[in-house]
Amino acid sequence: MALPDGWEMVIGLEVHTELKTATKLFCGCANMFGDEPNTNICPVCLGLPGALPVLNERAVELAMALGFALHCTVAPSTFHRKNYFYPDMPKDFQISQYDLPINSNGYLDLPDGSRVGIERAHLEEDTGKSTHLGGSGRLQGADRSLIDYNRSGVPLVEIVSAPDIRSAAQARAYAAELRGILIATGASDGRMEEGSMRMDANVSVRKSGAPYGTRCEIKNLNSLRSLVRAIEYEALRQVELLEDGGVVRQETRHWDENLGETSTLRVKEEAEDYRYFREPDLVDLAPSDEWQSRVRAALPPMPAERRTTLAAKLSDPTEQQLDAVTLAVDLDLDAYVLFAYAKGVEMPLALNRATNELAASEVGVVNLSPENFAETLLMEQRGELSATQAKTVLSDILANGGEPKAVAAAKGFEQLSEDSLVATVTGLIEAHADEWGRYRDGDDKLAQFFIGQVMKATKGQANGKAVIEILVQRRAGS
Repeated sequence: MALPDGWEMVIGLEVHTELKTATKLFCGCANMFGDEPNTNICPVCLGLPGALPVLNERAVELAMALGFALHCTVAPSTFHRKNYFYPDMPKDFQISQYDLPINSNGYLDLPDGSRVGIERAHLEEDTGKSTHLGGSGRLQGADRSLIDYNRSGVPLVEIVSAPDIRSAAQARAYAAELRGILIATGASDGRMEEGSMRMDANVSVRKSGAPYGTRCEIKNLNSLRSLVRAIEYEALRQVELLEDGGVVRQETRHWDENLGETSTLRVKEEAEDYRYFREPDLVDLAPSDEWQSRVRAALPPMPAERRTTLAAKLSDPTEQQLDAVTLAVDLDLDAYVLFAYAKGVEMPLALNRATNELAASEVGVVNLSPENFAETLLMEQRGELSATQAKTVLSDILANGGEPKAVAAAKGFEQLSEDSLVATVTGLIEAHADEWGRYRDGDDKLAQFFIGQVMKATKGQANGKAVIEILVQRRAGS
């Protein structure tokens, strides 16, 4: 969506990701989604008097790994109490990091070549979860509310971008790339539908080249689709308000997915409203150089590096092939593609089958080994299977498992002998003299007609490449 002429949107994202640890940030309660409400709780995460927090070492490691992946400076940090009242915050404050975060001053490069700055990626604890019953499902108008404290105290990293994003599409690309990094580092499973990754969007508008306008924060967006729709709606709302002579008020807003609009939640708080002060029950966090080096050395390749590795195997890649490269990495199928390529499969074929047949599998690739993927494609490449047959074999293995040669044999996909194929093509040429005459005179499109006829006559057992070779040879000898 484009704004009216002369207007520009300015966007910064705050992404909260739950870390994939076994236990919570400051206690030994299980960090587990979907358990019975209020079963993973203890005096620490309930904020009972006299209970003291103990920092989770694994959460610190994952936070550092994420910081390194985002090119941040990892530095000594402190914890603060962020004070506010809400029923799902049992202590009436949240333990978070304020002026000295563990990660700061990083950046994230997007697939289109643009760069978004990362101001900070700090540790904090999650809140509980409120469920409002009756009415619209929000607090206003609800008959009653239920609170589940299982999530209270779960470790979070909040990643705050610089206001470098200039469109809803770029915001989506940033969130998608960040999700890929969260998964690659092992910091999070990235499941937005479970709340593992939640996004707040700070949106403002300005005349091109003017100072930043007043921003509004849209809270708790839990899908890429909602992110795009909410940003576009909010930016246009602000432009229309300003063009009518109004003033944008800094506030927190709620996105209603059904109505497709934002609405005021509360006037935006400033830092002083939270009355930050140092958490007296936790010492400063100062990871040693040796610990940082171990975490950095254990990082796997990030999505950008994996895309570069795949694209380098293509000679003069098309835009469609580069899109397939991105999809293969997003779906974590690049290892299959690279294994097949190493075994001699042409890269475009491996990429195509991975991003179509493998991506379409309802059960994933659990039944298909990289070896069987490569062997199926080699059978296709050698002409032992037609493209249609290879797709059928892959589909069967993905659903039921098995070896490529055995599956092909069970389906009757034995390769036709050369003599039998020549005889079939000759018979079809005689039966379709008019089409043959036009093909012989240079109408190459009719090659597909003859391939279709051969496939029909052989019940799909012929190889299309072999048919074309016979046609070309017959035309040259005419």
